[in-house]
Amino acid sequence: MLQVLDAVAVRGWAAACVQALTADREAIDRINVFPVPDGDTGSNLLHTMRAALEALDQVIAVDGGSALAALAKGALAGARGNSGVILSQVLRGLAEALRLDGTLTGPALKDGLRLADRLATAAVSEPAPGTVLSVMHAAAEAAAVAGETLDQVAFAASTAAADALARTPSQLPALARAGVVDAGGRGLLVLLETLTAVVTGLPLPSSARFDALVRRGKAELQATREAGSAEYDYEVMYLLDSTDDTRCAALRARLSELGDCVSVVSDGAGLWTVHVHCQDVGAAVEAGVEAGRPHRITVIRFADQLPTEPTGLLRDRAVVVLADGDGLAELFRGEGAVVCQWTGQRPAAAELLATLTGAGAKHIVVLPNDPELTMIAEDAAEHAMRSGYDVVVVPTASPVQGLAALAVHDPQRRHGDDVVAMAEAAAATRRGELAVAQAEAITWAGRCRPGDLLGMIDREVVLISADPAPAVCELLDRMLSAGGELVTLLLGAAAPPELVGEVEEHLRRAHPEVDLAAYSGGPRGAMVLLGVE
Repeated sequence: MLQVLDAVAVRGWAAACVQALTADREAIDRINVFPVPDGDTGSNLLHTMRAALEALDQVIAVDGGSALAALAKGALAGARGNSGVILSQVLRGLAEALRLDGTLTGPALKDGLRLADRLATAAVSEPAPGTVLSVMHAAAEAAAVAGETLDQVAFAASTAAADALARTPSQLPALARAGVVDAGGRGLLVLLETLTAVVTGLPLPSSARFDALVRRGKAELQATREAGSAEYDYEVMYLLDSTDDTRCAALRARLSELGDCVSVVSDGAGLWTVHVHCQDVGAAVEAGVEAGRPHRITVIRFADQLPTEPTGLLRDRAVVVLADGDGLAELFRGEGAVVCQWTGQRPAAAELLATLTGAGAKHIVVLPNDPELTMIAEDAAEHAMRSGYDVVVVPTASPVQGLAALAVHDPQRRHGDDVVAMAEAAAATRRGELAVAQAEAITWAGRCRPGDLLGMIDREVVLISADPAPAVCELLDRMLSAGGELVTLLLGAAAPPELVGEVEEHLRRAHPEVDLAAYSGGPRGAMVLLGVE
């Protein structure tokens, strides 16, 4: 049982949140009814949490405080919808409570939840009872009077949040009529219960206890907005910098004149995210120009989000994989996947969207196999979902993780369970790479020169070598230090023909319990990709 969350534990919690939200996204999307029916709160929360995790993976966090700060900054920059904005403020509250000493203990979690409650409430222009804010407030109040240990605080907060979520139908008539709990509150509960599970080691409770009490028909899903009245046709979001509190207060007032669902919130370090539902898109952006420097401007027309039913489906499920080059494409097709192949220039979201809608399946899992392609996959998935497809992106960071996910794919299993199994298999696969240095540089393993072999684990250089086989063997020794049963090698065109034999002999002597699988046709940019399951 943990009593302090360090940087490693915070990263583990964030990854577990992404996994849990991936499993619950569809259920959360399905129960949006306040104040008008909606279909993307779960998707928005998942997208925002993934952006937070990706931001954390780009920095070296020395303690829990700096890890949470990276999560908060990433969530704010990648926030999608009202729920994403609120999530960014919850993470910001936790981060700011730890800014002084960086240690997430029980008392620090109390302070963080209290500040998160205040920041989340301030982010909403018209707070209402029976929403995610009610759930957040209940969690903070319970944490304040809990014991002093980390597990006591986390358990008290998640238990109170669950009780508050169960009460939301009695606070909002719209929820009571539909027989559902608040969607945003359910998403927040997933995060709090995941934190409790990480701290205590206990299993994550099933969120099915909050499944919708009644089914809603197509006629009840005629507007796709997360909050606000149906009077406004557009959602405008952008990031804002080169500003200050005074100008942002004026911006908030101006946007409230133009529309509703206004949020103007900060990460506490000079970056703000702005959100409004309105009719006059130009005026909303112009107000941002007057307040500072708006960028990453997004405009969504709600009428374009209406769900439709896809036609011409040949099967219930498909797995779509992004593959770099002919070799990987052939390998994944052999494993039963639908392949979006690219060579050289990375594919656009429109190209992947064509593959998704052409897969002939209602339920689709996407394996991007590259962290830089995850956002492209998310964008394509979002457009496909607007057309009625059910698309989940499992954020595989390497083709070896994609192979691991495909290995456990079972079309006979319940779709949600199958997605979870694939995500777990991918996450449990450690990834390495042996590549040829193209230029002189300073790495964590020292100075490299053009032509040197760079051995990487999770994209961090851990060794520099001149000989492929010993380098691969050393990488595997490091990766297997935490255990493993199967080593996978994806061989690029530059891999020497004797490499597999030498690695096989090394494993036979040093790790006889480990099996080896080797495939040719690896991506062009690497000599060898390594996976350990």
